[in-house]
Amino acid sequence: MKRLIVGISGSSAVIYGIRLLEKLASREDIEVHLVISQAARMTIGIETDYSAEQVEGLADVVHNNKNIGASIASGSFKTAGMIVVPCSMKTLSGIANSYAENLIIRAADVMLKERRQLVIVPRESPLHTGHCELMLKASQIGAIICPPAPAFYTEPKTVDDIINHSVARVLDLFDIESDSLKRWQGNV
Repeated sequence: MKRLIVGISGSSAVIYGIRLLEKLASREDIEVHLVISQAARMTIGIETDYSAEQVEGLADVVHNNKNIGASIASGSFKTAGMIVVPCSMKTLSGIANSYAENLIIRAADVMLKERRQLVIVPRESPLHTGHCELMLKASQIGAIICPPAPAFYTEPKTVDDIINHSVARVLDLFDIESDSLKRWQGNV
């Protein structure tokens, strides 16, 4: 069984993290470990019709973001990697600077030190130079930066189509197939 860690931080667009969890919840071959920041809990209530408890119900294991002694805080706990979706600039800063003040950042740091896949889905716009430097630094130390950029060759009809495609692209980075990914077939 593949283990995957999902961190949802307090940026706008928590729906990306929720949709990712929904896609993974149907997979019996993937054990999902979830960490939600306090700010993300607030944002879930503001931006969606979900409660934080409903979101937690989509994961196999839920960890308290304050518990830096959790299993996922150790490199000896084997995982396929981690996705931070959405990733606030505060969380990105913690990751890029190895400032592991909470479990999301500590687990991300473990992914980097163990050379495991870490995908960061930053959600901020516009970006100033400091944001760009943080993304560059995170990339230089091994993270994959995957902004939720819509693909219009898919001819999306709804916001859900855009969300689903972005989430499918993130899952693709872990070789997890999603039926909502319409692949480019070339200019025919």
